[in-house]
Amino acid sequence: MVPAAVARVLAQAAKLFLVFLPLMGCSSLVRFIVGAPPEGVPGHVEGFLGGVVADEPRATLIAREVLSSGGNAADAATALGFALAVTLPSRAGLGGGGACLVYQPGMAVPHALLFLPAAGENPPPNADRPAAVPMLPIGLETLHARFGHLPLDRLLSPAEELARFGVPVSRALARDLQVVAQPLLADPAARAVFGPGGLVLDEGGVLYQRDLATSLSQIRIAGLADFYHGVLAQRLQAAAAAAGGGLSASDFAKAAVQETDALDLNAGAVRIGFLPPPADGGLAAAAAFRVLEQKPDAFAVAKERAMAVAARWRAAGGNANDLLTAVLPKASLPPLPASSGFVVLDRSGSAVGCALTMNNLFGTGRVAPGTGILLAASPRVAPLPLLAAAIGWLPEKSAFRVAAAASGQDGAPVALADGLLAALRGEEPMPKPLPPEPGRLAIISCPQGLPGDEESCKWVADPRGNGAALGEKSPKEMEQENPQSKGK
Repeated sequence: MVPAAVARVLAQAAKLFLVFLPLMGCSSLVRFIVGAPPEGVPGHVEGFLGGVVADEPRATLIAREVLSSGGNAADAATALGFALAVTLPSRAGLGGGGACLVYQPGMAVPHALLFLPAAGENPPPNADRPAAVPMLPIGLETLHARFGHLPLDRLLSPAEELARFGVPVSRALARDLQVVAQPLLADPAARAVFGPGGLVLDEGGVLYQRDLATSLSQIRIAGLADFYHGVLAQRLQAAAAAAGGGLSASDFAKAAVQETDALDLNAGAVRIGFLPPPADGGLAAAAAFRVLEQKPDAFAVAKERAMAVAARWRAAGGNANDLLTAVLPKASLPPLPASSGFVVLDRSGSAVGCALTMNNLFGTGRVAPGTGILLAASPRVAPLPLLAAAIGWLPEKSAFRVAAAASGQDGAPVALADGLLAALRGEEPMPKPLPPEPGRLAIISCPQGLPGDEESCKWVADPRGNGAALGEKSPKEMEQENPQSKGK
């Protein structure tokens, strides 16, 4: 029998538990009973996580789970980039590239990592569709090596699993598949992946990419060196040749990420860092920003200025800051390829904004046989897109303020500038009316700064696209919206 004194203690404990149970909420109850999940497992972080906005929902969810697992913004962005190579290969892939900005509280200026698709040096005559040198793996690995926290293999695993076991085709991918159905089905390796029944997969159909899963597994196990210098590099070069891509061992060996400071501007109490050239969509967006700063609705003038600045840089290079103030004639760019932008914010106020591309919708339209890797189009045959992303911060507080990325060919720079200005005016992060077509915007804004006041933070995906904005609100904000939801 239980002694009377012990029974009284247990009874009192039970009463206290019942008193506090309604206040604990679901997740808190689980933690009370079994403890918090360990770092690296979703649920490790309780309450405010930060936010993620990207063009494809499943990849967005993976990044959100990394934040929930205790990963920082760089970890989540790394996992997101690799996941997009599986879930949105039309715009992001191991064969492509991109550019990222990183901000951490205390930085004097955001750090830029540029890994744009590069042209092979001497494509052979039989390369009927010259491929770009694959830059996404080295770009994301460098992002993680410089700023990440969780082990890289954990960040690669979700993408590998999606490729191996299949993922439902999202609306975003389904629309891209319809645009290029005929060229994709003409390539046997691409047809086996995207149109195994003779028609390209529709929304909700399951996309299996088992060869790509094997390549991701090889990167996860053997490391980046194998992709650029080892067995996987040799396999990919041979497969690229078979697909008419024409890449050499020398091209792979010379792959490198350019690291530099962001192109930064003053905007009152906020400073904004844009992607710098050669990711010249940032330069074009900075030019559009200066126009819209003075005339908020002058979108046509802002686009004209953005194109003039970008065209001059592409023609002659030069100092980016000088170009922003130079008197330039009207100019235009050739039709530009597709891209994808995303932004990530973690609970500490660190942020990452990236723009990725295959330098054409689905790149060359050909998969390197046996690797599952779509080959991006070489800049020799297709112009690079205007990769546009920016991060704003409050220097006096050493705090994050806003992060945005934009896509939409020649509409990306104005969409980015419009979103930044709307956020800085203290409005909702997504401008009303929406940025001009064909621009698409992903944005996170914390009007009171982070660290500081996480309850002011909001994240929004462009409603005209098919992406997602995910995060976790603070417990206080959740309680204000629904007093019964506290802690859930």
